[in-house]
Amino acid sequence: MTKEQLRAELERKAKSLIDRGGGEVTLYAAQTKPDKRPWRKSPSRLNDAFQAELRQVESLEMGTLEGARR
Repeated sequence: MTKEQLRAELERKAKSLIDRGGGEVTLYAAQTKPDKRPWRKSPSRLNDAFQAELRQVESLEMGTLEGARR
C-alpha cells in the first residue's frame, strides 16, 4: 500500500464516520521534536585540579624541550 492509497483510505473512513454518526474528526498538529543537545556534566573541583596539573606539567615539559634545543 502506497502513501497515496493510505491517505485515500483514511479520508474515506473519516468521511464515512462523519456521514454515519455525525461524529467529528479532530486533526492535531504534529508534536515538535525535542532538541538533540548533548548532555554536559559540569566539571568537578577534582577534574579542574587535574586539568590545571596537566597544563602545568605540559608547560614544564615545553620549557625543558625549549632549553634542550638551544
